[in-house]
This record gives sequence, structure tokens and C-alpha cells, in this order.
Amino acid sequence: MLLLQDNDDYSSKASKLLRQGIQQQQAGDLSAAIKSLQESLALSQAFGGLETQTETLSYLALIAYTSEDYKSAISYSRQCLSLTKGSSDLRVRVQAFSHLGNSYRHLNEHEKAIEFLQECLKIGQHLQDKRTQVVALNNLGLVYKALGKIAQAIEYQQQSLEFVRELEDHWGEEQVLKNIGNAWYALSDYPKAIAYYEQCVTLARLNNRRNASQVLKNLGNAYYAIRDYAKTIIYYEERLHIARELNDKRSEEQSLSSLGVACSALADYTKAITYYEQRLNLARLVKDRRSEQQALTSLRVACSALGDNAKAMQYQQQLSNE
Repeated sequence: MLLLQDNDDYSSKASKLLRQGIQQQQAGDLSAAIKSLQESLALSQAFGGLETQTETLSYLALIAYTSEDYKSAISYSRQCLSLTKGSSDLRVRVQAFSHLGNSYRHLNEHEKAIEFLQECLKIGQHLQDKRTQVVALNNLGLVYKALGKIAQAIEYQQQSLEFVRELEDHWGEEQVLKNIGNAWYALSDYPKAIAYYEQCVTLARLNNRRNASQVLKNLGNAYYAIRDYAKTIIYYEERLHIARELNDKRSEEQSLSSLGVACSALADYTKAITYYEQRLNLARLVKDRRSEQQALTSLRVACSALGDNAKAMQYQQQLSNE
């Protein structure tokens, strides 16, 4: 084993391990990245190298956060803040505040989340960094929504929307539009929710089909809530088409169920049965007993509504045999 002779050698090794860890993280090899970064951190803590320490802690916090290890993300971010106190390098501090705020948000510690996200926002405003402000404002909106303070959530997210449009960041705009739609939906203001969801899905169709699938579900639900079942069916049908394109069996099963419910609301039981039958076949294919039982129940009810009692009894018999 090569023995490192002086502090410069150790610092060089720490920097090399940091760069290696970043490359591994970007390649998606998180376990290898964590190993490299922790080795880099140990060396830089033992032999100096403040800049390497802070950057390493920042990347460890990022990996912990994306891995949903929020307590570790908090620990790394707090260490990072401690090292950069009084530093002019606000870039690292803003990332630490962001990871802290979002980690506490996921842990439902809302007051702490607000405290750190506000710090993140202040730095963004000080630096006139619109991207940082977009993220902080959007995440503050999510915290206030979780607290049930929906009007305040919308206020923050509307500000976020203005900045993200100035940046022409269509992916970010899509996320913010969806969140504002969700906030109006939570207030049962379905027309406003629909207005934001429709803007969102226009972008999502171009950029992210999987995201479009989720927003189409929300749109269908919102139209169902105002009893516009024809529009509901249009959006659920589009979601079903995307789910099949993506081979997303879960979304396909949900779409078939939702379409059956919407057709039943229009008293079109014949069409509802075709969707429920497809759901039943899919549930059996993927061996989802719960969905299979729900599909059988829906089929029994729809057949009874059509007056086809013999078929309804067949489905009831299958339910009894489950």
C-alpha cells in the first residue's frame, strides 16, 4: 500500500476521491459514491481542506436526500452549515438550507422546514438567483399546503411560477403548475384546478409522458367532481393510452377502474362492463387479488344495473370462491 507522506498528498487524495464520488453519483452508483465521499471526508477532516470537506458533505447530503434518508441528509447539511458559517460561498450554504428544509418537510417537521426554506429564499433574493427562488418558493408552498394553509401555499407557488416562466424552464413550470392545481383542488375549487392542470398537461405531453399520466388522472378527477363525465372519460382514456405505451400496469389498472366508474355515472353500464372486464383480466394477469375482487364487485353491480341478474350471479359466485 502506498503511504502518503505529507498533508498535501492527503489533500490531493481527498480531492481525487471527491471527484470520483461525484462521477459515481452522476452515474447512479450511489453505494460506491458514498464510499468514495466518506473516505474523502475522513481525509479532509484529518488533514485540513475546508473546501473539500464542505463540498463532500454537500454531496453526501444530496445522496442521502435522494435516497430518502432524511435524517442523514439533515446531519450532513448541518455539518456543512457549521463549516461555512461566515463564509462568502453562499452556493454551498443555499444547498444545505434547501436539503434541510426539504428533509424536515418530508419528516413532517413543518416549522423547521419553513425556517430553513426561508433562509434559502433569502439567499436566493440576495444573489438575485431566480432558480434558487423558484425552488424555495415552490417548496414553501408544499409545506404550507401540508399545514392546511392553502391560500398561503398558492401565494408562494404563484411567485415561483412567475420566476420559472422567466427562466423558460418548462420542466420546472410543469411541476409548479401541477402543485398549484393540487392546491386549488384541495380547496375544492375545481375550475381553477382544471385551468392549472390543463396548462401543466400541455407541457407534460411534450416533455414527460409519465408525468402527463399523473396530471391526466388529476384532470379526470377534477372533471368528475364537477360531474362533467364526458370530459372525465376523455382524460382517463388518454391516461390509459399512455399507461399502455409505457407498459405501466398499475396506471393501466387504475385507468380502467376510473373509466368504469365514469361510464357508470353516465348510466352507460355496457361500456362500464367492458372496462371492468379488462381490469379483471389485468388484475389476474399481475396476480393482484385486491384489484381482482374490486373488479368482480364492480361487474356484479353493473350487470345488476343492466338487469342481467344471471351474469351478476356469476360474478358473485366468483367473489364467493375467492
